Order: sequence, then C-alpha cells, then structure tokens
Amino acid sequence: MQVTRFTEAPSYEAPEHYGMACLRLQGKEATDTDTIWIGLSHILPGGHTSLKDAAVEKIYIVVSGEVTVQTDTEEFILGPLDSCRLAPGEARALHNRTNKTASILLAMPT
Repeated sequence: MQVTRFTEAPSYEAPEHYGMACLRLQGKEATDTDTIWIGLSHILPGGHTSLKDAAVEKIYIVVSGEVTVQTDTEEFILGPLDSCRLAPGEARALHNRTNKTASILLAMPT
C-alpha cells in the first residue's frame, strides 16, 4: 500500500491553469499507480483553465465551492460532490466565477 498524506502531497504546475494550486494525490510522482492518477486543484476566485481537449478521459468531482465546467457546446455549474466525465478529445475549461475558493478532484489515465 502507498499512502499520500495531504500535508505531503507534491504540488505540480499544469499548463494553461491560471489562479490555481494543484496537488498530486496519487500517481505520477506521488505513487506507483499503473492506470490512473488523481489530483486536487484549488481554484481561486477568477481562476480558470483554457478551453482545451485531452486525448484521454477525465473525471472531475467538486469537493467544495462552485466550479463552472465549459465545453465547446455547453456549460454546467457544479457544486460539492457533483461530478462530470469528459470524453477523450472533448475540450473543457474550468472557471471559478465566485468569490470563494473552490476545490476539485481530477482522475485521469496515466
């Protein structure tokens, strides 16, 4: 078993993420996972990502606050424990349009 203590989770920089602090909870440099990695992002008020696609599936789960998830065709406001799946190749942008910090989990293949 590999345990990642929140206080020891490594931070990472994600391209085209603005006003966000990202931590790796599982996978990549945090643990030896074979198939997925999990990150936690804290999104400051006004923080966002670019509208960009990925070649792999992504799953987001809002932990706290409110996050707007935008695609090429629609957008949804997600609150605590709301989640969404983005298909491979589906572009997405995340936005925190509130005055409170939001936190969101990301799970995606390695």
